[in-house]
Amino acid sequence: MTKSMLFKKFIWPVRVYYEDTDAGGVVFYANYLKFFERARTEMLRAAGFEQDELITKEGVLFAVRSVQVDYLLPARFNEQILVSAEVVLAKKASITFEQQITRGDDVLCKSICRIACLDAHTLRPKAIPENLLELLKNEY
Repeated sequence: MTKSMLFKKFIWPVRVYYEDTDAGGVVFYANYLKFFERARTEMLRAAGFEQDELITKEGVLFAVRSVQVDYLLPARFNEQILVSAEVVLAKKASITFEQQITRGDDVLCKSICRIACLDAHTLRPKAIPENLLELLKNEY
């Protein structure tokens, strides 16, 4: 995927809790998706957009349209990891993110996630609010 120079990478630190791990003491595979979700949410929050306010004020919500994940190395209980979110493609009604989870110099997990912007009432595709797109272009 070609990276746009309009957007920069957002980093969110996460501590791995016991509840995140499986019987083997490593992060359960589905929980990486939760970490990715948190980073995207915190990216929006850092840009001044709360998702509940987007629903009530703009009439839009975001839903995962597709996700591809590559699990490379395990994260373990009590480790501090970094979760990134980087917008690599923004269309009228969707945003594509490249995301990574790292521990130090090690890349643990990589993802490409396409998010659809939907009308909050009909759940049909709807244009991303212009003010959000402009802010993402200027901030990220």
